[in-house]
This record gives sequence, C-alpha cells and structure tokens, in this order.
Amino acid sequence: MKTLILASTSPRRKLLLEQAGFSFLAVASDFEEFVDDKLSPYELVKTLALGKAQAVAAKYPQAVILSGDTIVVLGRTIFGKPQDAQHAKEILRALSGKQHSVITGFALLDTASQHVLSEAMEAKVWFKNLSDEVIDAYLATGEPFDKAGAYALQGKGRDLVEKIEGEDSVVIGLPIERVTILLDQFGIKKEN
Repeated sequence: MKTLILASTSPRRKLLLEQAGFSFLAVASDFEEFVDDKLSPYELVKTLALGKAQAVAAKYPQAVILSGDTIVVLGRTIFGKPQDAQHAKEILRALSGKQHSVITGFALLDTASQHVLSEAMEAKVWFKNLSDEVIDAYLATGEPFDKAGAYALQGKGRDLVEKIEGEDSVVIGLPIERVTILLDQFGIKKEN
C-alpha cells in the first residue's frame, strides 16, 4: 500500500487530514515560496503547492505526496503570511469591513507513476469592521503570525469574521472534502 506524505508541517493541514481519518507522515518541504505577478492567484497557489510536493517527492519513491498553499486576495493585492506584527496589523486593517477571497491550492503527486494533479478552490470571507483595539488584542494572542492574511479561522480569528461563502476547510488551508475524493482516486483510503 502506498504511503501518504503530507509535504507540510502546518498544524492546520495535519489536523484536517487526521480528522478526515487518514494515516500519513508529515514532512517539511524546503521549497522556497515566491509570488509571481504574472500568475493568477489560482495558478500561483497551484504552482506553489506542486513545488512543495516535488521538493519532497525524491525522498519517497512509493508514496502519494499531498501539499497545499493558501493566499488571501483583496482586490489585486495578495496577502501571504505577515512578516512581523506591524505587517500583520496592516493586513488586518486592510481586510477590516471588507470581503476578500481565500484561495487554497493543493497538489497530489504519485511518485511511482509520476501522476500529478493540482487544483485550487476559493472561499469568500467578509470581515467585521475592526477597531485598532480589536486588532491589537488579536495580535496579542500570537495567532496571526504564521497564517495567510494574518488570521486563523479555526481559532480566535473566527471572531473577526462576519460571514463565509464556501468551505471553512478552504480558508483553514486544505479543502478536505475534495482532497478526500481525489486521494481515493490515488489509492489512498481512510483508516477509520
């Protein structure tokens, strides 16, 4: 049976896969993320996810590699993870009172057959109007610093959100319903 490798150390992606009932090994990818303005947001997250999978694939000749990448898009601006507290504050101020898109791309790579598939999914998120006090209190939790868009829907960041159109798992970082269907096609079954 093929081994499932999650090319990520993201606690959120690991938890989504665990909750879905999959057995897997999480391996950090050393792929360098980048932003290419020539790529659409959909193409960007698919390209980054595939790069992460390919960086891990050489070490596992009989495995299915799963990787993902998430960005937040407001108008023409792409937000990844904040560089520091000031950057996080700027991102949250920009998102305050507005609707933005969260796009998560993922890639599946069967290292034995070299079969590759990558897709991207989008969810729309509306933020409440956030005061500086609310933003500062959220920053003080430490939660925003390794999250695209500087917030975590699965944590205290949910309090910043007015409504969501789309799957929560897309916002969290791995569209688990779609991934589950595709993993089955790659010969990876749930454990429970």
